[in-house]
Formats: sequence, structure tokens, C-alpha cells
Amino acid sequence: MRKSGILMPVSSLPSKYGIGTFGKAAYEFVDQLHKGGQSLWQILPLGPTSYGDSPYQSFSTFAGNPYFIDLEKLTEDGLLTKKECDACDFGENPLYVDYGRIYESRFALLKKAFARFDAKKEEGYDVFFEENAFWLEDYALFMAVKNSFDGVSFEEWDDDIRKRKPEAMQKYKKQYQSEIDFYVFLQYEFSKQWSALKAYANDKGIQIVGDIPIYVAFDSSDTWASPELFQFDSDLKPIAVAGCPPDAFSATGQLWGNPLYNWEYHKETGYAWWMKRFKHCFRMYDIVRIDHFRGFDEYYSIPYGSETAQNGEWQKGPGYELFDVMKKTLGRQNVIAEDLGFLTPSVYKLVKKTGFPGMKILQFAFDSREESDYLPHNYSANSIVYTGTHDNDTLLGWWESLSRKDKAFAKKYMNIRRDKDVTWTFIRACMASVSDTAIIPMQDYLELGKEARINTPSTLGENWKWRMAADAFTDELAERISEMSRLYYRNV
Repeated sequence: MRKSGILMPVSSLPSKYGIGTFGKAAYEFVDQLHKGGQSLWQILPLGPTSYGDSPYQSFSTFAGNPYFIDLEKLTEDGLLTKKECDACDFGENPLYVDYGRIYESRFALLKKAFARFDAKKEEGYDVFFEENAFWLEDYALFMAVKNSFDGVSFEEWDDDIRKRKPEAMQKYKKQYQSEIDFYVFLQYEFSKQWSALKAYANDKGIQIVGDIPIYVAFDSSDTWASPELFQFDSDLKPIAVAGCPPDAFSATGQLWGNPLYNWEYHKETGYAWWMKRFKHCFRMYDIVRIDHFRGFDEYYSIPYGSETAQNGEWQKGPGYELFDVMKKTLGRQNVIAEDLGFLTPSVYKLVKKTGFPGMKILQFAFDSREESDYLPHNYSANSIVYTGTHDNDTLLGWWESLSRKDKAFAKKYMNIRRDKDVTWTFIRACMASVSDTAIIPMQDYLELGKEARINTPSTLGENWKWRMAADAFTDELAERISEMSRLYYRNV
């Protein structure tokens, strides 16, 4: 069945209090998706962000970002007052997230809400805690201890708690019980609000496409609580870390710094941790996009302490076995394989064996020097086509930066006669393609330029900030999207 959807991070939704949330604007966005004849809403990872504000570097692979908890809903529940929310400074520009001000204001408000919260009166609280205890207790303790050490990475904590000595664990649990309870409260509110929003979307015929990063952050409750899952030495320091080798885009490669998995251990345990992780994601989302899929075939291993990614080497990953276990344990699930970048024959073989659809990015297609797999005439039906992803510039921003030869080739291939037709011509090409699914970033439907770019890989400081204007997703735009979808049988 052919279908289409929109890529729109939760953080990019409009809201009164500085960042997109699970509040009124999210429900209105779902309504507009429905009016636009769309059946998919793709988001970015929902985990709590750390330094750099990237959703791909989270304090926990299971936890949710407290920033997405809607303050107006907490006000309706009697946990906050409108006056308290309005008094906080969340930044002045409604089109960008000011993470510094959000951090300073949000947690102070959430602490006030927690002080008025009574878990005994919440019907679903005990059930939520019981279902999530396998990660929640460690995460809440991790955050409480981190705060007691002024937010530094757990590698800088005192050895007794860094290494989870029993007496230290008991001491910190007792000393910071209130702080621990606060972080449990945040996850409960996050889960309650997200579940309600997802149910609303599903009722409207909208499926949520979620995102699972292949790696976890080094400074996370996952690594602290379960170091045996990773390639750590006896002092809990990484032996090697993740990244990408040098290529045409970077002479020194990309040094991500995430710890690598101890795949031998995972194999011995029947991939038990991965099954918990996948199960959690399949409960959170209707469809899961697995980031950096090629890393399951082979992963790039860089010695810990390296200043660049130049001295790394490729190592064998778990391959199909992991996904075979997943299918046998959790049944057949809806998965998208993020198979972008340089792919070897063995990666192609792995993607094909799983049966998961891969990704096609139209912006990658127009290299005047050679034919590309990303040109629409080379697509297969079992694929997801995008104009661009969160790592790409917007279509207009990308178009402005194209070389003269590549732009000439694109104009000829796409039959573009006027630059003002660029965005919708590319959207049309995605919709008309044989790919079963087409997903378009919201910025492209809004015909925005480089000012609306979500992320520029390997840079810090200006990413993950863009927000949509409150009145941007109009009924007229929804109708135009619906018409385009109907034309190419993606809204039938």
C-alpha cells in the first residue's frame, strides 16, 4: 500500500513555552496531517538530551525528554499555575529553541509540579513504575547522583558510586530519595502525555515513525548501570569508540565517541538487552527507523583517546542473527533501515535478508559525474523516499549551494524551468516514485531556506533549534498536500 507522511521533530512544534511539547500544538499538527491525507508522522528520538542538545546523545536509551512534557497540561492537572509558567523566561524568538534558558526555567517549574504531585492518587503510577523498573530505577538514580556531582560525566564521580559499590548505592539512594522520585515523576508524566498523543494520532489514522540511535551516549545510565554490554576495560573506560572513517566530506573522519558494544556478550545472553530496547521502541512507536543500520554488519572501531577517526578499523557486527532473534522474540515488526552512506555488498545483503525497507534521499541523487542509486528511476517499491532528512539542508538551502554542473543536471532531469518551482517539483518526484512510502520534511512543505535546517553533522552550537511558526501549517497547505498525495495514490 502506497502512503506518505511528514518529518517533523516534536521540539520543532510551536508552543508558548520555548520548545515543542506534547501539548495543544501537537494535537493540531496531527489534525493537519489528517486534513492533508497523510498517514505517517516521523519524529526524532525522544530521549533526554545532554551536551549539544542532540537527540542522538541521550542520558538514557529508554527515558523520555522532560522538555516535551506540556506545562499547560500540568496546569490543567493543578500541578502548576499559568502565572508561574508565564513568569519564566524561555527565550524571545518563537522560531528557535533557546536551550540555555529552557534548561534554567523548565526544571524549576517541574520541581514545583513535583512538590504538588501525589503518586497515591494516580491510578496508573504503580503500573508504570512496575513495567519500567528494569531501566527506570537506574536512570533516576543516575540523574540524582549526576546532579550531586554538579552534572559532570559519571567517569568523574567518586570511585565507589562510579563502580556501583553496594554500600555507595545504598548511601546515595537514601540521601537523594526525593531527587530520585522527581525523575520517576518526570518519566511518568512524559509517558502519560505521549501515550495520549500517540493514541489520538492513531485514532486519526496517523502512525508514528520513531527513531532508535544505534549507539548510546558514553555518559548515560545505560553504560553506568550495565558496563558489561560495552567494550570497557576493568576501570570502566572505553577500549574503543564509534565513528566514521575519512571520506570525501571529512579528511579526518568523524569521531562520535560513543562506546562500542561487546557483541560477544550480547550473543551469549541471546541479545536480551537489545530485545528489551526493541520492545520498548515498538511500544512507543508504530514504525521504528534504525539509525546507522550498516553498523550491525560492520562497525568502525577507533582506539579510545584518538583525536581523529583516522586510525580506526572495521570490525564485524552481529549481522542478521540479531534481527532473526528479534523476529522470533517480538514477532514481525515495522522497521526502516537507515542504510545511507557508503555501503558494501555485505550491507546490501543484510538489508535484503531482513526485508526492511531502506531509505532514498533525493538530495543525494544529483552528482553530474555519475549515475546515482538515489535517482528515482533506480528506486524499488520496498523503500522510503525523502527529499532530505534531519541531517540535510532544506531543499531550498541545498539548491542554493549546488554546483553549477550539478544544478544543470538536476534541472534537466527534473524538468525545472524556474527556480521558484524547485521545492514542489522535488516533492512531486518523491510522491510519483515507485517507493511505497514518501516522507517530506515539514520545512520543505513550508518552502523554507537554510535558516530552517535542523542539523549540520559534526558541528555544535546551532543544531536542533528550528521551530515552526504557529500559523504556518494552514488548511490551504494541508489541502495542497492532500491533493498531491491523492494524485499519486498515497491518500486513497
